[in-house]
Amino acid sequence: QTKEVLLAPVVISRNENEQVLVEASINSVRISIKIKQADDLERVLAHKFTRFLMMRAENFVILRRKPVKGYDISFLITNFHTEQMFKHKLVDFIVQFMEEVDKEISEMKLSINARARIVAETYLQQFP
Repeated sequence: QTKEVLLAPVVISRNENEQVLVEASINSVRISIKIKQADDLERVLAHKFTRFLMMRAENFVILRRKPVKGYDISFLITNFHTEQMFKHKLVDFIVQFMEEVDKEISEMKLSINARARIVAETYLQQFP
């Protein structure tokens, strides 16, 4: 990689825990996403969820198997992808992914907390 073909990377950030890094070059764009992780449970869920997706990277044509350091998941869109796919659909996919991943992790967290509450109540019923 030569510096002449790389453009300046752009970081879009809501806060230090939610960031998107966009690295463009002449024939590709790498988009790296740092998913919101407020506590240890969200950290574990985000790690497991992104690992699950990255293990199936061949099914998501633009998903990279290994994220950029400091980020949770990365996408690589090359000029071949933009020739084969609709550009606006690629953008829609990335935006929808960012919206859905937060929602999925929140739902998983609520499900785990509800399950833990039921288990705790069941366990504590043994002691009158």
